[in-house]
Amino acid sequence: MATERVKEILSYYRSDNPGTLTNLARMLNHGKLAGTGKFVILPVDQGFEHGPARSFAPNPAGYDPRYHVELAIEAGCNAYAAPLGFLEAVAADYAGEVPLILKLNNHDVLQDEKDPMGAITASVDDALRLGCVAIGFTIYPGTMDRRFLYEQLQALTLEAKEAGLAVVVWSYPRGSSLSKEGETGVDVTAYSAQLAAQMGAHIIKVKLSTEHIEQAEAKKVYEKYKIPVSTLAERVKHVVQSSFNGRRIVIFSGGAKKEDEAALLDEMRAIRDGGGYGSIMGRNAFQRSKPDALALLDKVMKIYKGELK
Repeated sequence: MATERVKEILSYYRSDNPGTLTNLARMLNHGKLAGTGKFVILPVDQGFEHGPARSFAPNPAGYDPRYHVELAIEAGCNAYAAPLGFLEAVAADYAGEVPLILKLNNHDVLQDEKDPMGAITASVDDALRLGCVAIGFTIYPGTMDRRFLYEQLQALTLEAKEAGLAVVVWSYPRGSSLSKEGETGVDVTAYSAQLAAQMGAHIIKVKLSTEHIEQAEAKKVYEKYKIPVSTLAERVKHVVQSSFNGRRIVIFSGGAKKEDEAALLDEMRAIRDGGGYGSIMGRNAFQRSKPDALALLDKVMKIYKGELK
C-alpha cells in the first residue's frame, strides 16, 4: 500500500493517465527508499557522453553493461537510467528487478563546441519494448539551438505520456552566451528547472548550484527581495521552489567523481535539508569499486531517510 507521502507526490500529477502514475509509483515504491518520496537513481550515459576510457577506466568493471544494472539492483536504487545500447544489453536478463529509464537523446564530445546539441538516439517505442518506466531527455538551456531541443522534447513528452511513461528531463544550462561560472549559477539553475517543469517533466535533474548570479536583471531581483542563496541548502530550496514550489520532483546530479567522500555526503545533507527529492549519481558510484560504491550509496540513502545525520 502506498504511503501518504507517495500519494501526495502522485497527486501533483493529476493530469496524467493511470499508466504514467503507475510508472511514477513504481519508482517511488522501489528500493531502499521505497515509500519515502526520496530518490537515488543510477544514471550511466557517460560512455556516450564522455567516452569509454574517461568513464570506465577508473573502474574497468564498468565496461560491462551488466555491472551497472547489478550495482543499481544491489544498492536498492529507485531506478537505472542509460542509453539504448546499455539497456538492450541487460533488459531481458534483469527484467523487473529495477525500474529502467531510457535516455532518448545523447551528445558526444568528439567535437569542441560552445553550443551543444544532442541527437535523438532512441524512441518511445524502444522504451516500451524494453519495459521502461520512463524516458529521459537532455535540454541545454542557453545553447544556440535550444528551441529545437524544446520542440523535440515537447513531441516526445506527448508521445511518452500517451503511452503511460514518465518523463525525466536533464536540464543542463550551456551555451556560448553563458559563462562557465554561469552554467551553475543559482539563477540559471533555477531558471533551467522551471523550464523543465513548464515543458511537462515529471522528474527534473539539475546540477547543484553556486552563489553566482549570471543575469544582471535577475541579480537585481535577488538583491531586492533578499532571496537567501548563501548556503547550498538554501540554493537547493530555491531551485525546488522554482519547480512549482516543490510540486515537481527535483533531483540533483552528483557530477564528477569526488575523492572526498565526506564532502560528497555533505552535499547530500544539503539536498535533504533544502527539500530536494534526492540524487542521480553516476560517476561517484560506478567509478568506485562495487564494495565502495555500495557502501557510499547506502550512506546516501540513510541520509535521505534521516537515519544518518
